[in-house]
Amino acid sequence: MSGTLYLVATPIGNLNDVSPRAVEILGSADFIAAEDTRVTLKLLNHFGIKKPLISYFEHNRALSGEKIVQRLLNGENVALVSDAGLPAISDPGQDLVKLCAAENITVSCIPGPCAVVTALAMSGQDTQRFAFEGFLSTAGKPRAERLDSLRDEVRTMVFYEAPHKLVQTLGDLKATFGGNRSLSLCRELTKIHEEVIRTTIDGALALYEIIPPKGEYVLVVAGKPESELPELTLDEALSRVDAYRTEGKSLKQASKLAAEDTGFSKNALYSAALERDKA
Repeated sequence: MSGTLYLVATPIGNLNDVSPRAVEILGSADFIAAEDTRVTLKLLNHFGIKKPLISYFEHNRALSGEKIVQRLLNGENVALVSDAGLPAISDPGQDLVKLCAAENITVSCIPGPCAVVTALAMSGQDTQRFAFEGFLSTAGKPRAERLDSLRDEVRTMVFYEAPHKLVQTLGDLKATFGGNRSLSLCRELTKIHEEVIRTTIDGALALYEIIPPKGEYVLVVAGKPESELPELTLDEALSRVDAYRTEGKSLKQASKLAAEDTGFSKNALYSAALERDKA
């Protein structure tokens, strides 16, 4: 009989946020798979837990994942932890869960701290519907395409960002959503210097011209107001695409120009035109 993969949430700052059940599972598992064994060792030492540790992170997930699955199939129980928060959320643990699902291995979650929902709850933004975007790509084209796809997003959006990349990201958010868009910057959550700054994208840029960003950030960005949504229908916007194509423009060029005219995302128009042409 196979063992169980336990997804164990660990503190995002304050060590007292660990649940008694999380401590119990960490102490009873046959071994612990950790994003960074040095970080996890500090947590285990704090609670007097001694267990074998192996690494499981972005760059070894394929090889390490196969080894973990084999040990699970042999009947061992493993606790998976990230450096902070809930494994498998913006984390390579999602791949390990998929591997276990394919082998019918039981997966159990020990819920607890999670930066995205903590920041969202404190942000003062609309929490009824939200889109979690995690870390934006650092590569130019994928980053631009991702942001462009969010141009008409009406749900609250949540991003993670490191301090040394914050100003660049704020600039990209301004180019996409405009400087007046409401923004909550949540930093150092559950730690001594926890702070929530409720401002606009322009306000945040002005602030960090004066003081350097410090700590890990969760950015909670308001969705597009209904008053700014495109008044044209998608079919009407696609007619603009067709008009530009009759002028000799490529589909990509026509979609970009039509997006500027209508307020629709250029990627949305491009994809819709392709699907329509296939029909």
